[in-house]
Amino acid sequence: MTEPTPPIFLTTKELAELLRVKERTVYDLAAEGQIPQRRITGKLLFPRAAVLRWIDGEREGQKAPRPAILSGSHDPLLDWAVRASDCGLATLWNGSQSGLGKFAAREAGLSGLHIPDADGWNVGSVTTLAPEDAVLVGFATRSRGILYREEIGPIEDVIGLRGRRVVQRQPGAGAAVLLEKLLKKNGLRLSDLTDAPVARTEGEAAAAVASGSAEAALGLASVAREYRLPFTPLMTEHYDLLIDRRSYFTPEVQTLLSFTKSSAFADRAASLAGYDVSALGVVRWLSD
Repeated sequence: MTEPTPPIFLTTKELAELLRVKERTVYDLAAEGQIPQRRITGKLLFPRAAVLRWIDGEREGQKAPRPAILSGSHDPLLDWAVRASDCGLATLWNGSQSGLGKFAAREAGLSGLHIPDADGWNVGSVTTLAPEDAVLVGFATRSRGILYREEIGPIEDVIGLRGRRVVQRQPGAGAAVLLEKLLKKNGLRLSDLTDAPVARTEGEAAAAVASGSAEAALGLASVAREYRLPFTPLMTEHYDLLIDRRSYFTPEVQTLLSFTKSSAFADRAASLAGYDVSALGVVRWLSD
């Protein structure tokens, strides 16, 4: 069984338990500015990764460089670009929310995100995390919807997934969060679907449907075309990159970003269904 992702933020009670002190002591440390903290909607919270560094005695200005790792949600175009550019970045496709956790823990230099927020994509989640010295830049907008086996179609909306074997994504993946949100909006729950394999990438999800081990999946127009599966579009989503400012100027990241300006990249993006990279590199959020 997959272990739950540790919380990005600790409450006062959780921090007191971690430090084995009374909550009053935690409040005193916070009031004196001795411990990393955030105030979010008036509530005092403590960034777990920063607290662990504080416990280990790390000081501001002495942070170790982040590893050259791209974590977060899988994107077919970005995955291809990393390999085609030979930029040297390692990839860890662990889902949007787990990618945020790796970024917060300084275990990745950048993270790919597509998290549905109340008013859009990604910005609200990153604002809540409030990482220091970071920038959120656009990578692509993508057409997302339902891909399915032709013999069970047509599936015209989320209601049509009831009782079907639908590919699941790992907990914390942007597609998993989105699926639950869409089901709830249509009066359904995950229990209304039949169990199917868990996929960690967009390609794995489509392959499960194409092979017959699942009947449908929430996926991208581009992979539906690749696997020759019927596709019902539901929305256009933002896929963004959260990048540490220091990592931004490393050779690995600069090589990748330079490659995204090449004709080879433009041709590849144009060949994919449902992709728009016209806003690539546009700053969508910037830390204070």
